[in-house]
Amino acid sequence: MRIGTSGWQYTDWRGPLYPPGLAQRHWLRHYAASFTTVENNNAFYRLPARTTFERWRDATPDGFVMAVKASRYLTHMKRLNDPAEPVARLMDAAAGLGTRLGPILLQLPPTLQAAPERLDACLREFPRHVRVAVEPRHPTWWTGDVRAVLEHHHAALCWADRLGRPLTPLWRTTDWTYLRLHEGPARPWPDYDDAALTAWIPELTGDAYVYFNNDPNGAAVRNARRLAELTAAPRTRR
Repeated sequence: MRIGTSGWQYTDWRGPLYPPGLAQRHWLRHYAASFTTVENNNAFYRLPARTTFERWRDATPDGFVMAVKASRYLTHMKRLNDPAEPVARLMDAAAGLGTRLGPILLQLPPTLQAAPERLDACLREFPRHVRVAVEPRHPTWWTGDVRAVLEHHHAALCWADRLGRPLTPLWRTTDWTYLRLHEGPARPWPDYDDAALTAWIPELTGDAYVYFNNDPNGAAVRNARRLAELTAAPRTRR
């Protein structure tokens, strides 16, 4: 199991994770000394150049894995239509990560209703060796047709949690899992408490990627560390 956070460049993580005097250009290297994976959200807003991905590769140790959130141009603007060019552009840039490249996350807009044919065409554009997780956010996606598309392409349904409750069916559509925890039910907000974390542990068997997206006030850092303790997953490199 790999446990990390959604992003690493948050100013209020000075103290919870980063020493006060550490320059921001060194944050990823420091992050990778504590966690074995991170979900890169930068590419969603603006796709970085391949050279930027190469710098991220060089800042992290062997064995570190970076998941990449696909560009909103593909998911929110084109809404999965005509996926060939944006997928090719994404994969050409992300290839700069080399062996650090983990799953690609397709987070769909909450207004996008189920379109299994579009999803099928999009998933066909990804290289077969690349893992893809799909996070639909409209309830019309929970159908057998959608599940069959994910299974056909060995893509994972991204499980999502808010306030300690699943937002998605817990379909297992491939031999690995991908979980995003968006907001915990505990105090201080938006923390997860042990009860909410422990409830997920039986589901996270085998090859799993877990990312805490509750970044305000350093909650993601605290919660990722705590889940690693509860699962005895590797967290700190010595």
